[in-house]
Amino acid sequence: MHRERRALADGALDADPAALELDDLARQCQAEAGALVAPRRSRVELLELHEQAGEVLAADADAGVRDDDPEGGPIQVDADADRAVLGIGVLSSHQEPPPSGEGGVADWCFGHVCYELKEELHGLRRPRAEGTGFPVSSWFVPKWVVEWNEGRATLHVHSADEDQGVALAQRVNALPNHAGPIEPLTWERKTTRERYMDRTARLMERIQRGDLYEVNYCTERTATDGSFDPFAGFARLLASSDAPFAAFYRSNERFALCASPERFLAFDGDRVVGEPMKGTRPRGRSLAEDEHLRDQLANDPKERIENVMAVDVMRNDLSQVAEPGSVAVSELCAVRSYPRVHQLVSTITAIKATGVGPFQVVRAAFPMASMTGAPKRSAMRSIDELEDQPRGLYSGTLGFFSPSGLADLNVVIRTVLFDRATGVLSLSTGSALTAQCDPVEEWEECELKARSVLMALGA
Repeated sequence: MHRERRALADGALDADPAALELDDLARQCQAEAGALVAPRRSRVELLELHEQAGEVLAADADAGVRDDDPEGGPIQVDADADRAVLGIGVLSSHQEPPPSGEGGVADWCFGHVCYELKEELHGLRRPRAEGTGFPVSSWFVPKWVVEWNEGRATLHVHSADEDQGVALAQRVNALPNHAGPIEPLTWERKTTRERYMDRTARLMERIQRGDLYEVNYCTERTATDGSFDPFAGFARLLASSDAPFAAFYRSNERFALCASPERFLAFDGDRVVGEPMKGTRPRGRSLAEDEHLRDQLANDPKERIENVMAVDVMRNDLSQVAEPGSVAVSELCAVRSYPRVHQLVSTITAIKATGVGPFQVVRAAFPMASMTGAPKRSAMRSIDELEDQPRGLYSGTLGFFSPSGLADLNVVIRTVLFDRATGVLSLSTGSALTAQCDPVEEWEECELKARSVLMALGA
């Protein structure tokens, strides 16, 4: 039976909500699973991240990270605009968010989906069976939820857990703030430039034949450092990227440090928003050069074609679970600027059909159009055949669902995956191939995306 949560405001927490940072709470947690999603354009800053045993997930904008609660249980913070939510502890674990009887979710729920869910959804499997280290789909209902909204901190808690929740908030509020240094890493590409050109040539042949219109082809690079500090690494990545959908995730000894600039889906009751992103340019070294690159991206026919194709695929996906006639494009090919890159983003809205739950919408649109291609099924088949690595959590999603009907999920890109048991780190990047593209320029785009992450880590 679902238990109702109480909402305790600032006074009950005995803490200044401006000082009670999300990452402070996060780093205190020791858990077997957990997640953090910080707010888009929030003022939350990543400070010290003490490593302890367990799991942590972080996703969404200017976020921070911390370890889970002393009793064991996940942690996650989620947000949009100036709203942020932190989940701590594990009441229950699930393969997908548990639904309510009203088309939503029964309680706060945080988690992830790997790219390989497409095997269940579309019946497609890579010729080579390879594990990725993360469960295909994993979600948890937290013990405590701390919510920040317009400068106000609120603790949502079941009555039996109230004293522990308040004590945790008060303890974390007194923690010191700092992040440690990290050593530079040496990275090795799994797919060489020559192999990339060979594989993209084969994909271009399929495009010329009409088998594909667009396909997102990705490559991976790896490094090894058993002493790598994922908490300090994420602190630097977050400070460098200003990513609006950044995320930190821990699953036992596996970590994801995500500086995603892309939203997959957001929900507000029955309203659904998707924001496919295709098209990239570096930031300029001067104001004039920066403006030139921004205008170039906005008016590049090839980049716009890529973006429009992703929009069409997502429109089709959402139409399967939306009220007839409700799917609309509210913004087409808008330029959004981040510290190291400009990105081309479109916005699609829809009203989910009566009786359709939010995770059914996720399944209908997964994997996201921007990370597959068009036609989607043909693109995924080519990806399975020609990419040198399974994607795993890369090009999957991290996010949260709330019982109020709000939810937000990102696209897992610009992400370093770290396996502490082996000391291996990996970073995958990709770009879209179309009939108009130049594979040499696509290789350079992948390198640009990788540099935006590697420079933050001191490479």
